[in-house]
Amino acid sequence: MQRPAVQRGIAWLLARYIGFAMRSTRWTLQGEAHLAPVVAGTPSVVAFWHERLPLIFALERLARARGMAPRVHVLVSRHRDGRFIGAVLRAFDVPAVYGSSSKGGVASLRALLAVLARGEHVGLTPDGPRGPRRRAAAGVAQLAALAGAPVLPCAAQTNRRIVLRSWDRMVLPLPFGRGVLVCAPPLTVPRQGWRESGPLIEAALIAATEQADRACV
Repeated sequence: MQRPAVQRGIAWLLARYIGFAMRSTRWTLQGEAHLAPVVAGTPSVVAFWHERLPLIFALERLARARGMAPRVHVLVSRHRDGRFIGAVLRAFDVPAVYGSSSKGGVASLRALLAVLARGEHVGLTPDGPRGPRRRAAAGVAQLAALAGAPVLPCAAQTNRRIVLRSWDRMVLPLPFGRGVLVCAPPLTVPRQGWRESGPLIEAALIAATEQADRACV
């Protein structure tokens, strides 16, 4: 399991499985109007909890089905788990930005600012990669404030799923289910006093997640 070749093989198989589950799930989108600025080209910070990372590929799938193609660069850790997630992302043609919110945070921030400056989007899990679960770290608000980019809180859920016994209780979709993707209203983070926006982002993500869960009971 420690060998890179083995990890790449597992990542390939997992990506194929998630892709099959995504295609066989009947998806609906709640809050499509909130997604419109992102699709129109406004650089944005797409935020979602770490536990819903496998389901966020539904965002790209639904966008492309509507003739949209938002390119979202996702921040992942440089450690082994992050490299594994990066391999899964590559299988979906989703670019990964390798960095850390703790060590080397300044370099990660600069890389993400460069992505937003090019007019593309950034995807962040504010409680990743190690938690605590559903607690938003300050990085997402700081990035949005410096870039002048809105934060788009997102969540997804399916009625057929497996919940892993990981720290975040990550959700893996099962095929042939019904799924919902929720895009909450974008949040504007002021350049001054951006720290006060952290609890607002956290509350919006929790509300979007609970809305997705209620739709998939």
